[in-house]
Amino acid sequence: MPARSKAQQKAAGAALSAKRGETKKSDLVGASKEMYESMTEEELEELASTDRKNLPDKKS
Repeated sequence: MPARSKAQQKAAGAALSAKRGETKKSDLVGASKEMYESMTEEELEELASTDRKNLPDKKS
């Protein structure tokens, strides 16, 4: 499932970074924290790898 907005793609990237141990889990807030807890690394990678070119900034 591709990301629906740039904000969602960015949050998935932050959560994925924490899942991989590249950043601290305590640095996550909001949507990225929820994604970290509820999604697998594979799901996060799919969202984070979405091309941002034609995405809106936020989902309306």
